[in-house]
Amino acid sequence: MAKRLDLKDVDIYYGKFHAVAGVTLSVPPRSITAFIGPSGCGKSTVLRTLNRMHEVIPGATVDGQVLLDGEDIYATSVDPVSVRRTIGMVFQRPNPFPTMSIRDNVVAGLKLMGVSDKKKLDELAERSLRGANLWNEVKDRLDKPGGGISGGQQQRLCIARAIAVQPDVLLMDEPCSALDPISTLAIEDLMSELKKEYTIVIVTHNMQQAARVSDQTGFFNLRATGEPGKLVEIDDTEKMFSKPSEKATEDYISGRFG
Repeated sequence: MAKRLDLKDVDIYYGKFHAVAGVTLSVPPRSITAFIGPSGCGKSTVLRTLNRMHEVIPGATVDGQVLLDGEDIYATSVDPVSVRRTIGMVFQRPNPFPTMSIRDNVVAGLKLMGVSDKKKLDELAERSLRGANLWNEVKDRLDKPGGGISGGQQQRLCIARAIAVQPDVLLMDEPCSALDPISTLAIEDLMSELKKEYTIVIVTHNMQQAARVSDQTGFFNLRATGEPGKLVEIDDTEKMFSKPSEKATEDYISGRFG
């Protein structure tokens, strides 16, 4: 079931380095929110805080609240592994387990959760591959290695793997940056389908992509060199691209900087 995400006064650190300051925003359920902004402004860092991937880095910490339907995912009673199951992630480069079969790639997370019934695993693999719009392309070679399909298919395989464990939220960090235009459009079409069931947050350098697929867009920027990144504004995508509230957003979107 898709859930709402809320960030309240979130500050993100790498050791003593203050990477991102004072982020407050809301991500509605069953929607796509895009983060845009120049390199180094902290948008991918913010994305990684949403499922506690940030703290995997030694010395990395988060202050403030990240709420999933009102529950703080950083509370001491919350298990980070369960958070990452509930809030799935798809990375910039397709990262299937290359020697593992397509079927086993999809159900890897389910097996870690203790699902062992072969019939159930096969059913969930098919459902997830259909959900990732990949089933018809791979149904006759499910036992072949996941690394043997095209880059665009590998990225959809990674999406199938992420949705197999039935998360509430799906994070995507530049999911199309390594793909050709045809594969990119396939992933964008898939995102539009997936938002009927999931809350989706993407980071993208491609502003046309943000304009095409997202319901709301957040613009991140650096105050100055060495200063922490910040969320300049977040609003409905149509408004952000036609009449943003902040001059820095307008300058970035129009290509005057960044």
